[in-house]
Amino acid sequence: MKTRLLFSFTFFGLYLLLNLPIAGQNSVVHLTLEDIYKNGTYRQKGYGPIQWTYDNKGYFTLEKNTKYGGSDIVRYNLKTGKRSVVVSAKQLIPVGKNKPLIISNYKWSADNTKLLIFTNTRKVWRYHTRGDYWVFDIKTNKLCQLGRSVERATMMFAKFSPDGKKVAYVSKYNLYVENLTTGKITKITFDGGNNIINGTFDWVYEEELSDRDGFRWSPDSKYIVYWQSNTKGVGTFYLINNIDSIYPRLIPIKYPKVGTQNSAVKIGVVSAEGGKTRWFNIPGDPRNHYLARMDFIPESDEVIIQQLNRLQNTNKIWIGNIVTMKLNNVLIEKDDAFLDIKANNKIIWYDHNKYFLWVSERDGWRHLYKVSRDGEEMTLITKGDFDIVTIAGIDSKEGYVYYIASPKNYTQRYLYRSHISGKGKSERITPSEITGNNSYQISPNAKWAIHTFQNVTTPPIISLVNLPEHKNIRILEDNYVLKEKIDSLRLRPKEFFKVDIGDVVLDAWMIKPVKFDPSKKYPVIFYVYGEPAGSTVQDTWNGGDLWHQYMAQQGYIIMSIDNRGTNVPRGREWRKCIYRQIGILASHDQAEAVRKICSMFNYVDAKRIGIWGWSGGGQMTLNCLFRYPEIYNTGIAVAFVSDQKLYDDIYQERYMGLLDDNEKGYKNGSPINFVHNLKGNLMIIAGTGDDNVHYQNLEMLVNELIKENKIFSMMSYPMRSHGIYERANTSYHLRETMEWFWKNNLIPGGK
Repeated sequence: MKTRLLFSFTFFGLYLLLNLPIAGQNSVVHLTLEDIYKNGTYRQKGYGPIQWTYDNKGYFTLEKNTKYGGSDIVRYNLKTGKRSVVVSAKQLIPVGKNKPLIISNYKWSADNTKLLIFTNTRKVWRYHTRGDYWVFDIKTNKLCQLGRSVERATMMFAKFSPDGKKVAYVSKYNLYVENLTTGKITKITFDGGNNIINGTFDWVYEEELSDRDGFRWSPDSKYIVYWQSNTKGVGTFYLINNIDSIYPRLIPIKYPKVGTQNSAVKIGVVSAEGGKTRWFNIPGDPRNHYLARMDFIPESDEVIIQQLNRLQNTNKIWIGNIVTMKLNNVLIEKDDAFLDIKANNKIIWYDHNKYFLWVSERDGWRHLYKVSRDGEEMTLITKGDFDIVTIAGIDSKEGYVYYIASPKNYTQRYLYRSHISGKGKSERITPSEITGNNSYQISPNAKWAIHTFQNVTTPPIISLVNLPEHKNIRILEDNYVLKEKIDSLRLRPKEFFKVDIGDVVLDAWMIKPVKFDPSKKYPVIFYVYGEPAGSTVQDTWNGGDLWHQYMAQQGYIIMSIDNRGTNVPRGREWRKCIYRQIGILASHDQAEAVRKICSMFNYVDAKRIGIWGWSGGGQMTLNCLFRYPEIYNTGIAVAFVSDQKLYDDIYQERYMGLLDDNEKGYKNGSPINFVHNLKGNLMIIAGTGDDNVHYQNLEMLVNELIKENKIFSMMSYPMRSHGIYERANTSYHLRETMEWFWKNNLIPGGK
């Protein structure tokens, strides 16, 4: 009887705690951490990935096969929507097996008659780029495994030769070419291993320049041009695995920190039949510049190479002939601060390869230019006080280039086009009634596009549209079920607003508690990133931002502000005014914005101000807490940089300059040097297996906190990487830990 009575009171208390419906009350559904991080209740659906057919009449995609498992490769007709299975999962069952290959990625030969399948994959730092490859021949219905003489799950970046007769790939830092008719495998480099990397890259090139696939087929299928890195002399950082065996295992990573030596990188040409490599003689010390991009000019024996200096403020564009090995410098792009190499990731050629498209900020805005092959002509295509964000595609027949921009609202993105001649005005293609964030995968002939629309209240809606009319042909995925689930939660959507701090007006958003009472004062948790690599104030779905919605339900107002220097289309000056002062100007902007917000909104409790961030946002959290202790009461810093000298050289030197020329800036931008100012509550969190922002950052900060006799909380996650999600229950535990800290140090609810 006592047990039943206790259960009754406990159940009633749980009802009150969760605010579940009781006799006559309106039903309110509450978010739970289990549903967000364990159960996958709010998982959104995507579509594809899709690949356009070579004739521009359809596209391929993957669809699950319920009978055999695995996936079918399906073709859809663009005009009619007719579906046809091109390769079934049954056809992808290897001889002697009873299950089909799991397709992690796939590529078609140029004529769509052969299929290259990537499977049995392994993660290399950020992505699964190592595994096994198979080829399926549509005409013969034959499935064949490649690389039988190399170790399994070591193959990387396999690709068909342009004529479809061979496949080249990397295995253990060497390049191989396999003849699809005879099965003959030719090893074309032999020095890979130890300090030599052929056909792929070291850690820092992958992380900061997005370089992974390090070789290219020549258009005539006779040669391969590839990068080679020599990591000799690059500092080795050791991760320590203490949990998978009774003795620690050291994991070495070649990792160049600020001011230290880089790999020596060069580009060479080798015959697909094997033989001696010939190297381009690119001027300059190979350890003090970056060969950031290289691709063939279509239908030619020439490659275009982008060479960044170590400061990353000068980009020399070379055209190299693979027969004569002659180099011609056709363009030099300079900036007083730094250049964004990713603005010109893939060079697009036009007018029978006489011209290429180039993105530059030379007039103060990120604009598109048409440049002649010899560099003698340079024509401005986009005009006006606005930035393009990315090139989306090119209509060679009609003479238009499509691009993403948002001249009037920096939190949104739309599709525009301009004539390549530079004549006429830019034309918005995205319909005016569609407000939010729009992205496009445009067909090679620029007549069709897979359009993805989203905003803060709308999960991604993926449609097939035609261009330039932007007529909606059919919806491919609308995430309607997810939308219904989210709507049933009756959450308060993000409210966008602006903060005028005097020098500049900043974009911001807030989420209020569900039962918000404007007559009361609430604690505010500011979510921050603040670094040049990204932005937090965007009109995007972002998974519904359910973590922040959950915390708002606990009685907090959640806000986020984009300070100067964040990567938004507000012009060169906005992005580059932070040069040589990372962490200094940004934390000033954040603090000034909080002061302004406290005067703007009576319901903000200035005595209960929290801040949190991850990675660069963790560094910003520490800078704000340590530099402005009179403003911030509580903070959580996750996977943070405590001393900028501890981070990799490509990222940090790009924005801060060289250490011997900006020692003061490095010191003043590093929160570890201001620990003595801490007055509030601090929690620091990191994964010991973080190859990006090393656990060393946490330990060095802890050492200073102890030295200054500061009381703090900390949580380390053994052998978790920068994302702190690997191994059982990690994401859920992390968020519960953060919630516990907030509730015990920044009391929730209105007062």
